[in-house]
Amino acid sequence: MEVWVFGNPDLAQDALPIKLLPELKKQFPKITFVVKDPNEEWLLPKKLYIIDTVQDLNQVKVFTSLDYFTKQPAITMHDFDLGTQLQFLKKLEQLPPLVIFGIPMNISTADVLRELLPKLRQYLV
Repeated sequence: MEVWVFGNPDLAQDALPIKLLPELKKQFPKITFVVKDPNEEWLLPKKLYIIDTVQDLNQVKVFTSLDYFTKQPAITMHDFDLGTQLQFLKKLEQLPPLVIFGIPMNISTADVLRELLPKLRQYLV
């Protein structure tokens, strides 16, 4: 099983998913965590598991639909993010069932792990 991890180590508010990788790999040795770029071409699995930061969250939350997210206008290439890519796949009817583990932008590593690990166990084990 694969879990796709999105984030940008150069932006503090978006780096946490990447920073969690060593602990996630330790806690779930049978699961492959893969860092992905939202703008690259993907070979989609039958079910998509994603960890990413989500704006305006105050705790870790699990999403199973894109309906929870507001659509942002895409004006420049910088506006094409994970949400845009997923919405595009949905429109093409190519988006598999998905589970997004949303991480708040301003949360400590300890707090996010305390909230995230039980949710990952619930869906992945």
